[in-house]
Amino acid sequence: MKNWCWLRLDRKTTDDHWRKTFQHMRASGVHAILPEVFNNHAAWWASAHLPVAEPLLERLLPLAHAADLEIHAWMHTMACNIPEIYENHADWYDVNGKGQSAASQPPYVGYYKFLCPSRPEVHEFLQRRVAELAAFDGLDGIHLDYIRFPDVILAEALQPKYNIVQDREYPEYDYCYCDVCREAFGAESGIDINAVDDPAASQAWRQFRYDRITRLVNEILVPIGHNAGKQMTAAVFPNWQHVRQQWHVWQVDAVLPMLYQSFYNEDISWVGAQCAAGLRRMQDKGTSKPLYSGVFVPALDPTQLREAIEVSRRAGADGVSLFDLGSMTDAHWEVFRTAAN
Repeated sequence: MKNWCWLRLDRKTTDDHWRKTFQHMRASGVHAILPEVFNNHAAWWASAHLPVAEPLLERLLPLAHAADLEIHAWMHTMACNIPEIYENHADWYDVNGKGQSAASQPPYVGYYKFLCPSRPEVHEFLQRRVAELAAFDGLDGIHLDYIRFPDVILAEALQPKYNIVQDREYPEYDYCYCDVCREAFGAESGIDINAVDDPAASQAWRQFRYDRITRLVNEILVPIGHNAGKQMTAAVFPNWQHVRQQWHVWQVDAVLPMLYQSFYNEDISWVGAQCAAGLRRMQDKGTSKPLYSGVFVPALDPTQLREAIEVSRRAGADGVSLFDLGSMTDAHWEVFRTAAN
């Protein structure tokens, strides 16, 4: 069994504080940490092509390893809120079914500026980021987050937050209809998606978007990390169809599905059911790999955290991943230490 923890970075945190935190995490049963080294605005390493918040990854590597923790660089992938990019390369961004660009009219929230996975310029931009991280000696892996399209249908509990009802797929939330995507789909299928009365009903169009993300993972990004000896993992959705994220065919080393039951108005038993469903999908496709159940600590009291760990393991998960370090209280850690061991 192996347990993970996502964590956010702060330039004010001292090395001594990180050292003590890492020692505590390892003693509590965490084996791998996922520091957020690219948050879709800036890099937390000395990047040569991205805005740099602070070169903190370089400092964290020896501290994590001294505590016997693996360290995997957590990066936002398709979401990009760098002004130089969305102002000068608006054509790199997704376009919805109404012809609106995510660069200027993102759905739901302002940071939902998603890049288009069909564009060679985007491929090169993302490859450069992964290559910089892969070049770090001692980095154990690279963790792909936001490796998807924007949600065409939000999780049920989130819809009231934005005062919307999504009882079907609406064009203003459906991506990507840019020229590159439409022309590539037409070349593959012989279908002009703009001439289709109900694009949401086209299974071929749906599969095309799944395949765009899968190709980005399997052929464009994962090989860079693997060639450098890095583990490649991904944060993935249980409602994978709604973000065009067919992760059960991805050639990553492990998946960390974000099983945040409160987002879906579900109870904790649902977490275990989703672990089992994900494992079955991978087995059916012949792509079985470790699955680590991502649990949303803010929605779990310590007793519920123990229950989430237990149902995940009974369902076949290889461990859990905590979201996130900042939400773990002393009571959570006490329960986790017992349940994890």
